[in-house]
Amino acid sequence: MNTGQRTASVDSKLCHEGRLSLYCYLLTSFIVLLATAPQIYYDTVPNIWGAAMWGPVLYYALINMVIRYLLHDNDYQIALRSSFLGFVEAISVLIIIFAPDELKQFGVYSFFMAFFHYSEFLAIAWCNPNSLSVDSFILNHSIHYALAAVASWLEFGLEVWFLPSFKGFYYIWLIGVVLCMLGEIIRKVAMITARNSFTHLVQYEKADNHKLITHGIYAYMRHPSYVGWFWWSVGTQIILLNPVCILIYTIVSWTFFHDRIYMEEITLLNFFRSDYHKYQQHVPTGLPCIKGYRID
Repeated sequence: MNTGQRTASVDSKLCHEGRLSLYCYLLTSFIVLLATAPQIYYDTVPNIWGAAMWGPVLYYALINMVIRYLLHDNDYQIALRSSFLGFVEAISVLIIIFAPDELKQFGVYSFFMAFFHYSEFLAIAWCNPNSLSVDSFILNHSIHYALAAVASWLEFGLEVWFLPSFKGFYYIWLIGVVLCMLGEIIRKVAMITARNSFTHLVQYEKADNHKLITHGIYAYMRHPSYVGWFWWSVGTQIILLNPVCILIYTIVSWTFFHDRIYMEEITLLNFFRSDYHKYQQHVPTGLPCIKGYRID
């Protein structure tokens, strides 16, 4: 839930799980890039399609062997996911630098994807470590989320195969870059503003110390984390120049957040009653044509 949760004090220092994830994420990215980029740049890799990617995979496998040897249980699960996302970031940078022009935006897309999922975990580790778990990466968000991602990859691949020139309109897909950056900023500012009042799950029971967050970015939109996620989602498809998925993602994301906000605001009105009702009167949801649950 975005606006009402526990308000326990939050240590300004990053928790153990957050530090561990950051080390694994950054070190994996650095090692894979440092070991691979010079090989590709100086043509020391055989000029066979796909051969350049075997090096990063090998380095990533070795890193995971070290992680598996050193860490166990929850620490291993966090390190495994962080390392994977760092590996994706490194591969994304290699694609942006070395891939043919029609594939470069896929590297930009995958960079934003990996950064979004890692930053979700890191933000929760910083703002609300009491609610932190491996699910905070939201890599297992839902089967529908996974299917939507696969559909976008398939559309991109088919269009690159049959209409490669269509992917060259960089001045269009840069709009997607702006939307993704804007969406990330809005969502992370919302999480930082709410601090330990933010979790990834809608809460249906009010604790004694639940608090309504109405300051900062919440003074301008009632659901900034959903606003950020919506525009980030649409932006990823504009980056890929996927016309079909741009339309589908826009419709599906809008419908999802429309229904989610409607149900969440019923709970918020039950929690905070007249305070939340007054808040609704002065602050919009932030998403186009979504008013939420209104009692008048």
